[in-house]
Formats: sequence, structure tokens, C-alpha cells
Amino acid sequence: MEVIFMLVGFSLMVALLFLGLFFWAVRDGQYDDGHTPAMRILFDKNKDNSKKQSKTTNTKNNTD
Repeated sequence: MEVIFMLVGFSLMVALLFLGLFFWAVRDGQYDDGHTPAMRILFDKNKDNSKKQSKTTNTKNNTD
């Protein structure tokens, strides 16, 4: 019976150790996304604005 108490205590210590390591890793920036901001520059965010601008320039050219 004493072994069960010892194993429960040991498992709680291991769980707290991993929880502490997880919070340390989060604070240290291990889970920050470093890939997405580098890829974001490759895609045009204002796709709708560029289409509207091309339509307005086409209509201006047609009226002139």
C-alpha cells in the first residue's frame, strides 16, 4: 500500500515538472510561429482592391 502513495507522489512530481517545462517553453517563445509571417509577404492581401483599381482604370481609359 505504501508503494501506491509513493507512485502517486512521484507521478505528481513528474507532472509538475512537465508543466513547469511547458510554461518555460511558452515564455521562451518555443511555440511562436516563425514560418507564417515569412510566407504572408508572398501573398497579396489586398486582392480585391487591386481588381477594383484595374476596373476603374479601364473605365477611365474607355471614357477618354
